[in-house]
Amino acid sequence: MSTRPAGHKAIVEAARREFSERGYGATSIRDIAQRAGVSLSALYYYYKGKQDLLVAILDDGLDAYFSACDEALEATGDDPAEQLEALVAATVRFRTEHPVKSSIVLTEGRSLEPEHLARYRKNEARGSRQFHDVVELGVAQGIFLTRYPDDARRAVIAMCNAIGEWYQSEGPVSVDELVERYVALALTVVEYRPRAVRRPARA
Repeated sequence: MSTRPAGHKAIVEAARREFSERGYGATSIRDIAQRAGVSLSALYYYYKGKQDLLVAILDDGLDAYFSACDEALEATGDDPAEQLEALVAATVRFRTEHPVKSSIVLTEGRSLEPEHLARYRKNEARGSRQFHDVVELGVAQGIFLTRYPDDARRAVIAMCNAIGEWYQSEGPVSVDELVERYVALALTVVEYRPRAVRRPARA
């Protein structure tokens, strides 16, 4: 049975919103408690302070992102192009469908204290490694022709992450269309060339 209060989700969500709107440094514990509708003593009972809340929020955001990526990859085969498409699609959808979680994960890692920062950096490296392994596999198989796989990988990640800075859900581009566009861009960046189909020799 959970020992968290009934208002736990409200506390975390309030902190997430405050950090996203004001930034970690400009947000006070009092701001978070007021937004969540709880007393300071109730908040402090479950969280020592802003840092604990930030860690919980970052962990939640990263867990959700990696879960989306893992699920997308599990639905693909061994083809690197399909795997890259799956990762790009999962990232684009996460950035558009969870903008607040995305904003915190992308901007507030710098606010972590040293004891938490090392673990966060490992998670960041995990995200980069997913793309790295797929791009390297495609290059090794001769279907990604880029001569600069590391730069290609960085470019794909950067363009997907930047979506959160401009995308508006009420805008003219749907999420499905955006996924299609970014998959096409990613495959262009890695210079994807599918293998030619070998036709059986005539008798």
